[in-house]
Amino acid sequence: MEYSFDIFDKNPERLAMILAGNCRKRRLDKGMSRRSLAEATGIPEPTLERFETKGKISLEAFLRLVVEFDWFDEMSAIMGRSKFTTGEELETINRNQGRQKGR
Repeated sequence: MEYSFDIFDKNPERLAMILAGNCRKRRLDKGMSRRSLAEATGIPEPTLERFETKGKISLEAFLRLVVEFDWFDEMSAIMGRSKFTTGEELETINRNQGRQKGR
């Protein structure tokens, strides 16, 4: 993948910055300014700037970028990862499904 994300990074802040960097790179590769991207997606320019510089964006705005930049394969890779890798982990997950706030 040309615009791959580090899907194995467990640090949310780092992953947000990777996504933001890929957003900026994709925007520039398409020859788009922030203004033209804002017009195409309906996301305000200051929101795009904040995402590209700080990695902060709402889920709705981020999903608009996913659609605009055709990041469906990358998002499937991130979201499609299994919650467990062994039968023991699956048992633990199933056992804890009914727990309420550490009780």
